[in-house]
Amino acid sequence: PIKRVVKLLQKMKAELEEEASKEDEMYDKMVCWCETNEKEKTKAIADADAKDKDLTAEIEQRSASVGELVTTIEMLKKQIAEDNASLEKATAIREKAAAEFLETETDLLQTISNLRNAVDVLAKHQGGSFLQMNG
Repeated sequence: PIKRVVKLLQKMKAELEEEASKEDEMYDKMVCWCETNEKEKTKAIADADAKDKDLTAEIEQRSASVGELVTTIEMLKKQIAEDNASLEKATAIREKAAAEFLETETDLLQTISNLRNAVDVLAKHQGGSFLQMNG
């Protein structure tokens, strides 16, 4: 019976040593994974912090740019409105001048026509002694 107990204890010892060996191996792998993972995460955090600073600076820069552009847009809208008003005024003046010209041209053409008719009538009554016109 004692041999049996000794064998049983030796068997238990072998099993415990085997389990301890497996646990040591697993522990080593876990430590390696933890160290590697910690380095990767630390680097990722540092990279993310740097990117955060870059993006924050870019946001501030673009916000300032947006402010400038909004001011420029408002100024240009005002300029466009002024230019449109000037264009409408110039168009009205040009249309008025064109209408006056057309009226004057019509009057002058009518006057020329009346003068030609008068010359023809006078030439008939004067018997050809009236000056000839090239027409």
